[in-house]
Amino acid sequence: MSRLTDLRFRAATTFQRRVGNPLLRRLPLQTVLETTGRVSGQARQTPVGGRRVGDSFWLVSEFGERSQYVRNIKADPRVRVRIRGRWHTGTAHLMPDDDPVARLRSLPRANSLAVRALGTDLLTIRVDLVE
Repeated sequence: MSRLTDLRFRAATTFQRRVGNPLLRRLPLQTVLETTGRVSGQARQTPVGGRRVGDSFWLVSEFGERSQYVRNIKADPRVRVRIRGRWHTGTAHLMPDDDPVARLRSLPRANSLAVRALGTDLLTIRVDLVE
């Protein structure tokens, strides 16, 4: 990993952890992914951008397997997703063979632009929702 890539990762994650995520997850209509902390066992909520398609919810992680929520999914794929203020349970699947750039074209534009601009290792994630 280049020094510039590492600097982008550290700057973006520090801002998200301390400023962006605490504010966004309080917004009632913000989409939130809830995972179980792989060490703590506590619920961890991360604001995400994505889209529900049928019984699945699709999103793209900007830092791939370096993202804490992706590491939590690898340890326990059972998740919840808050979509339009309503919680849904599901099972998350990492999709390394999916084209994340193409996937971003079908997801909400503002979030997709930010993911493309900041992301260093894009990874598609599909959550199979259970009603």
